[in-house]
Amino acid sequence: MALTGKKIVITGGAGFIGTTLARRLVDDNEVVALDNLHRDTLGGTTLAEHPNFTFAEGDVLDSERLTDVFRGATHIVHCAGIAGVDTVLASPVRTMRVNVIGTYNVLEAALRSGDTIERLVDFSTSEVFGQHAFNVHEAHVTTIGSVGEARWTYAVSKLAGEHMAHAYHAELKLPTTSVRPFNVYGPGQVGGGAIRAFIEAALAGRDLTIHGDGSQIRAWLYVDDMVNGTLLALESPNAVGESFNIGNARSAVTIHDLAQRVKRLSGCPGVIVFHPLHYTDVELRIPNVDKARELLGFEAEVDLDEGLERTIAWYRERLAT
Repeated sequence: MALTGKKIVITGGAGFIGTTLARRLVDDNEVVALDNLHRDTLGGTTLAEHPNFTFAEGDVLDSERLTDVFRGATHIVHCAGIAGVDTVLASPVRTMRVNVIGTYNVLEAALRSGDTIERLVDFSTSEVFGQHAFNVHEAHVTTIGSVGEARWTYAVSKLAGEHMAHAYHAELKLPTTSVRPFNVYGPGQVGGGAIRAFIEAALAGRDLTIHGDGSQIRAWLYVDDMVNGTLLALESPNAVGESFNIGNARSAVTIHDLAQRVKRLSGCPGVIVFHPLHYTDVELRIPNVDKARELLGFEAEVDLDEGLERTIAWYRERLAT
């Protein structure tokens, strides 16, 4: 059953997924988006004009601010975090601080909110499965890369947050659940990512640059499907105390195939070029979503070409304004 009449706080609520989620909830609920505007998708929407929407500037490292914003909340979606390979490589300390201490602060502030909290959804990541993840399910052993490799500070920090969320449920009875997004893309994406880079290059008439040989495989998830999975995790009693892969195995392609699709769907005049890979990359990432299907009723609906067409149209309109 859809949520109605609730107070829902979204940390990272000005971000890509946060704003898409807020749009789905705001007509029937009070929605508060807490964000430090490190990345701002909110500014490109009309959400701020909605009478049920409130923007609360703040940072998850500020525990007092979280306590204030969470007061009276029934549902919390913890999307805030440092993400993106380039950002993580440049700021591994900040990554760990925000993703570990920030998640701890969110859980503690939720506890202080008392009995009003009905559900807290923590955003983890598919990166917890390491470099080779084929048909991985939630109980699959999480494998992180070698210590000292900056790429893995992100995965370690998100996995630590996931363990904390589970511990707060098991020991302190906080109704938490975790979702593991698999390569989300779509309209409103302002962070990094191959799809955004390919589309922006294509629409500008530039060549599409692949880092490495293009054989890396990803299963791409359209943002509306990610929001559907998050809503199910917010609503379903089966979600409490669990982790869920949220992804679309049908949209698994190589990076080279992805670039070809963007080139074809956008009518790009440029060519595909290859540059050396300067960081540790994930070679294979395809989820198993049987658990989310069985316990939540989740099923990705938007396949890759349809999602790319919608996303290209959004970027084209944005560039025209």
